[in-house]
Amino acid sequence: MSCDLAQYKLKMKTPRENDVTWKFFNRGANASSQLEKEIGSDHLLSNEHFYGLVNFGNTCYCNSVIQALYFCRPFREKILQYKQQLKKSYDKESGREKDNLLTCLADLFHNIATQKKRVGTIAPKRFITKLKKENGIFDNFSQQDAHEFLNYLLNTISETLAEEKKVEKMEKMLRTNGMTKKGSNVVVPPYEPLAFCQPSGSRSDATWIQEIFQGTLTNETRCLNCETVSSKDEDFLDLSVDVEQNASITHCLRVFSDMETLQGEQKYYCENCCSKHEAQKRMRIKKLPQMLALHLKRFKYVEQMNRHTKLSYRVLFPLELRLFNVSDDAVNRDRLYDLCAVVVHCGSTPNRGHYITLVKSHNFWLLFDDDIVDKIDPMAIEDFFGLSECGVQKNSESAYILFYEARDAANIDVKGGAGQVANSSI
Repeated sequence: MSCDLAQYKLKMKTPRENDVTWKFFNRGANASSQLEKEIGSDHLLSNEHFYGLVNFGNTCYCNSVIQALYFCRPFREKILQYKQQLKKSYDKESGREKDNLLTCLADLFHNIATQKKRVGTIAPKRFITKLKKENGIFDNFSQQDAHEFLNYLLNTISETLAEEKKVEKMEKMLRTNGMTKKGSNVVVPPYEPLAFCQPSGSRSDATWIQEIFQGTLTNETRCLNCETVSSKDEDFLDLSVDVEQNASITHCLRVFSDMETLQGEQKYYCENCCSKHEAQKRMRIKKLPQMLALHLKRFKYVEQMNRHTKLSYRVLFPLELRLFNVSDDAVNRDRLYDLCAVVVHCGSTPNRGHYITLVKSHNFWLLFDDDIVDKIDPMAIEDFFGLSECGVQKNSESAYILFYEARDAANIDVKGGAGQVANSSI
């Protein structure tokens, strides 16, 4: 992908007066000073910091996800706690602090959270350098997919935490036996990477990534011959849902869990019948996560065009969300979620575009566009639903990843004052 922010602005059509992104672009350097004035008297924001991130050449996909995660409060708190632990944790052989993607992110979050000024800009150079070194996919100046980066980042952090937990457990065992790691022949087995959607298993080795983002899907299949129902659980860290024109996210989730009939070549092998039969299958949520990440599948391969294109469909998403596609034995089935961040894709194709982020901090909504930060009216969120007309191959600023925080998991009252924009019934 090859279109950075400057190129994207040049490709924008003549702006409408009510175009929220155009107004935002034109505020430019004045946005920070204006934002500083607007939040200066609000005591709720006295300990909050709003820092844009420098773009190192089409790294908006990275900046947008980092901003969204920073304003996912449970995630930020865990990262900052980890940073505090790092002060006591040094590589015993090299005498240096650990150096991995998690430590780089912890340093970045700590740097933002401890700034004297409440508004400004920070260059995430160490994080970007480490990211490119760790994964060749990101080691170029092409635009990458924000959802793929989110998957990689959360999975990598989880693997790092699990490996550290395994090492600590082994060292504790060695100390208990009067041995040291250096003097023993015990080899700590390597940690096997977690699949982003994997069979549900023991929670004993779960890291705080799982505690925050992990939910459980149950795949229910009913044999139409003997009526036997079998189920298989699968863990997830985010849900990817198909999008339709002029639909709501609630509708998209319902479609995700629609009953599917297995017939013809797709017949189901029933272990009770010991033969293949027609069956009905559906996927429902069994365990609702603390932080629900919803990925809108806007990039689709169109066979007639022989390439991937963007679906700019208008998809309404509420500020408050209750899930209805839950199993009968679901945990916290009535859990209510509040929208806390939105990663937005701007542009007409997956190959050329730009990413920005909308975040909520107390009663405020802000828009982060790399190094620029600005406060926006909550009603302007509707501008990021997508296009109501033909939604294929159209230039749009449309929501791509939604982050919802469970209200019962929040440490503060996050209800806010913008509930009129949308509600959980749309």
